[in-house]
Amino acid sequence: MSGAPDSPIHSSSSDDFIAYLDEALAASLPDASSDKEVENQDELESVSRIKRRKFESDEETEESTSEGSVKQNLEESVEDVCTHPGSFGDMCIRCGKKLDGESGVTFGYIHKGLRLHDQEISRLRSTDANNLRSRRKLYLILDLDHTLLNSTHLAHLNSEELHLIPQADSVGGVSKSSLFKLDKMHMMTKLRPFVRTFLREASEMFEMYIYTMGDRPYALEMAKLLDPQGEYFNAKVISRDDGTQKHQKGLDIVLGQESAVVILDDTEHAWVKHKDNLILMERYHFFGSSCRQFGFNCKSLAELKSDEDEAEGALAKILQVLKQIHYKFFYELEDIAERDVRQVLKSLRREVLSGCVIVFSRIFHGALPSLRKMAEQLGAICLTELDPSVTHVVATDAGTEKARWAVKEKRFLVHPRWIEAANYFWEKQPEENFVLKKKQ
Repeated sequence: MSGAPDSPIHSSSSDDFIAYLDEALAASLPDASSDKEVENQDELESVSRIKRRKFESDEETEESTSEGSVKQNLEESVEDVCTHPGSFGDMCIRCGKKLDGESGVTFGYIHKGLRLHDQEISRLRSTDANNLRSRRKLYLILDLDHTLLNSTHLAHLNSEELHLIPQADSVGGVSKSSLFKLDKMHMMTKLRPFVRTFLREASEMFEMYIYTMGDRPYALEMAKLLDPQGEYFNAKVISRDDGTQKHQKGLDIVLGQESAVVILDDTEHAWVKHKDNLILMERYHFFGSSCRQFGFNCKSLAELKSDEDEAEGALAKILQVLKQIHYKFFYELEDIAERDVRQVLKSLRREVLSGCVIVFSRIFHGALPSLRKMAEQLGAICLTELDPSVTHVVATDAGTEKARWAVKEKRFLVHPRWIEAANYFWEKQPEENFVLKKKQ
């Protein structure tokens, strides 16, 4: 690759950058059928070698007249010194110099063999953040399985799900269907209800990435189903093959500042370092194999010939939360340079159960700490003993002393799922839907 002082490595978009790389590669490949082009390529390589001499010791004195002239011109412009912001294979992405060893973070999902150094990543993030904020946009990282869709192997369909096969669209061209049979992958995929509306409206507020623990061929195939026209994701599809940590997802390979990133995922432990950016999604279990995978001994939506409600399902609810986040970030906070979406998430989360005073009763010991933490993050006050300020008793047994007190004092007696539902939907749920009744 030839030197490119004004390369779009300094642009503000991974999509622009991938276009630049493709163009640069095409421009740098010689045509073996043309002697003239071969000569031009030799000349280009000669110039590249001369440019590289700029980075060598000034003590070298024996140079040809032409090389000395070029070197002198280069030295007159100190700002032309290449800092090697990244590499493509073993060559500097800016000056074309061959580099020793591999360093930097791999961004293979943007272009195979691409590595960027920390300083350049920081600069790109800063530039891109300024660009997006001027357009009133944040970043949204979207998980695939159980968040936007549900997939299963065709061999795992049971007898009660075989009715789906004639209903499914075979992949090919643009389809508005939500059920797909992928013959080459021997799989069936069901898109979550409301997902197309969700993506369309979310794209107006966010620059969106797909980030999945599935492999790259699967990730790209799912991206085609979700975004058949290539309107939302383009090169921003990250798979487990692109990650820097095994069994973990990280924002180190996302060209967006952490302070402007929102994550939607059904698996909290996949984001150990970025929990403050995470909105935990209620899992979408359409197929029976998905239910069994997570230990649920119940019929799947497919077996029941049912599905999530478009208007009241998880994606519709979370879209409203994203709109709140976006509005608060851009229109309620004062100093745009100091704004942090993690603080916005925290403050919105605290409003969900604000005013609720909770006492727990007969909760499995291992589940209590996480349930208590969840309630407190949602803004509730958690006590260990009863007092007149208590508004809710959360229990699994209506016969305990605390549960009986709640009934006597006309306080809410609810199942732990009341807190979990509030956490998923970012909204206080009607207590009557989670009333704990005495066992007959």
